[in-house]
Amino acid sequence: MRFTGRVIYVTGGGHGIGRAVARRLAAEGGSVAVSDRDAGAAQAVAREIAETGGTAVATHCDITDTASVEASFARMQQQFDRLDVLVNTAGGDWIEPAAFEEITDELWEQKLDVNLTGTVRCIRAALPGLIASGPGSSVVSIGSVNGTIALSGYPYSAAKAGLEILTKSLAAKYGPKGVRFNLITPGTIRTRVWDGREDRLADLVRMYPLERIGEPEDIAAAVAFLASDDASWITGVTLPVDGGLLAGPMRAFAAASGE
Repeated sequence: MRFTGRVIYVTGGGHGIGRAVARRLAAEGGSVAVSDRDAGAAQAVAREIAETGGTAVATHCDITDTASVEASFARMQQQFDRLDVLVNTAGGDWIEPAAFEEITDELWEQKLDVNLTGTVRCIRAALPGLIASGPGSSVVSIGSVNGTIALSGYPYSAAKAGLEILTKSLAAKYGPKGVRFNLITPGTIRTRVWDGREDRLADLVRMYPLERIGEPEDIAAAVAFLASDDASWITGVTLPVDGGLLAGPMRAFAAASGE
C-alpha cells in the first residue's frame, strides 16, 4: 500500500500500459484520476478500480490540446484537491513512409505532438500541484527503446529520445522543490496495437534474451517502484524495461536479419 493517501494522474489510462498503471497504483492504495482521449475507456477503467475497492475518477483529456489538458487537471484538482504523482503513458505511433525523405512536416509535427509536446503539456499543468505536495511527489514518463537505439520510426523515435533529456533537465530543475522525474523505456509490449498481428509478435520474441514479449503489467510494476518512496533517492534516470533487448544487441541483430 505504498500510495495510500496519494493522488495519481495517469494519462492514456484507458488502455494498455496506462490501464495497467492505473489499476496497479490504485491497488496499492492510491486515488487515481484515469485520463484518456477515449472517455468511455477511462470511465470503464475507473469502474474496474471502484469495483475492486479502489478509488478512481475518469477524466477526458486530449494531450494534443492545451485547453483540454488544463481543463482535465482542473477537474482532477476539484475532485481530490491535491496531486502527488503524474504518470505519462499517452502516446503512440502509426504507419509512415519507409523513406525518411518522404515524411512530411505535418506528419513529423503530429508525432512529436503526441509523443513529446503532449507530455510537456501535462507536466506543465501538473507542476503546481506536485510542488505543493512537496517531497514524495514525482513524474514517471513512458518512453521507448526506440529513443535509445536505432530501430524504426524516425519522428516517433526522435520524440521518445527527447523525453530522456527532458526528464534529466526537469529532475535537475525541480529536485530542490521535492519533485522527482524518471523515465521508463519499454521494449515490445503486448497492447492493442498488436491485435491481429500475433505472428509478428512471435517473430519479435527472438530479439529478447528473456524470450517473451512484455506485458503492460511489467511496465506498471516499474512505474509503481519509481513513483513510490522506495525510489526516493532516484531522479533523472532512464530505466529500460525491455526483456534484455538493450543488453543483447547481437541477438536482436541476428533476429532482424533472420539468422
